[in-house]
Amino acid sequence: MFDKLDAIERRYQEITDQLCDPAIAADPQQLRALSKEQADLAETVETYRRYRQTQRGLEEARAMLQEKLDEDLRELVQAEIRDLTERLQALEHELRLLLLPRDPNDDKNVFLELRAAAGGEEAALFAADLLRMYTRFAERKGWRVELMDAHYTELGGIKEATLSIQGKGAFSQLKFESGTHRVQRVPVTESGGRIHTSTATVAVLPEVEDVQVEIHDKDLRIDTFCATGPGGQHVNTTQSAVRITHLPTGIVVSCQDEKSQLKNKEKALKVLRARLYEKYQREQQEAMAAARRSQVGTGDRSERIRTYNFPQSRVTDHRIGLTLHRLEAVLDGDLEEIIQALIVADQAERLSEAAEA
Repeated sequence: MFDKLDAIERRYQEITDQLCDPAIAADPQQLRALSKEQADLAETVETYRRYRQTQRGLEEARAMLQEKLDEDLRELVQAEIRDLTERLQALEHELRLLLLPRDPNDDKNVFLELRAAAGGEEAALFAADLLRMYTRFAERKGWRVELMDAHYTELGGIKEATLSIQGKGAFSQLKFESGTHRVQRVPVTESGGRIHTSTATVAVLPEVEDVQVEIHDKDLRIDTFCATGPGGQHVNTTQSAVRITHLPTGIVVSCQDEKSQLKNKEKALKVLRARLYEKYQREQQEAMAAARRSQVGTGDRSERIRTYNFPQSRVTDHRIGLTLHRLEAVLDGDLEEIIQALIVADQAERLSEAAEA
């Protein structure tokens, strides 16, 4: 591990020296690439330097114990050794995490797709609750959120919807949300007061660059139509909404949030590119038997990553066995505890795999 950290620190210093070169400063493309690489290495280098500084402090403190000290001073030195030892262990764990291979998509913006699954109208109402939950979470993070497309039911539920979420680390925070979400509650459509179980599916797709997925015009069918909205809202009389069908795969994407047909087409193509990228990645992962988290599933009630139980005000993430009894806060976008627990669990699993390799 430490050989690797030494090499990273050397590379960091090389980049720092290169950035002082006027020739590189005059080349925007090279300057941008080196600056990004330096920024990617900075946290690891800074943590490694703190580790070595703490290690030196610990060695000095241990050396002091070999000297003749009065009892009070000896107790102070021993307390400092305990503190420095704990700090050193924490920094070593942090360094191991920093050395884990990074998901290349972690810093990307995302498209979050919601679909009502099992449960009819109640599933659509639950999908609308999830749409609000993710919108509020993104707003809490200071990210930009756009509702790109939505198909509503008469009661204000959502059959399906696509959100664009733009912000630093959006994919790294939201990627574990993909899957089937289950709700247990008495639906507004239930007159007998019985608790029903319904589901909605969530897919989180990283926004990808044009160069990552090639799309040919001949493979597209583009249709235009008038935009629609809940209860007759947002309806226009011009055909500004766009629906794009990717003929080879059958993937259909629509966008209607802009008044301009051209802008809707550009946004729809971005979503299509993300879906194709996710499809190709999933196919590769399935071939390697490593697609467990990218699978959304069928939306069946028995498939679930998380349950939202209204009678008990309980949210349970079944993957990590985490249960919180503050359903209202979670549905208002307070997802931080759940998401951080999922990230920590993923890191622990990858650390274990790295130790076994």
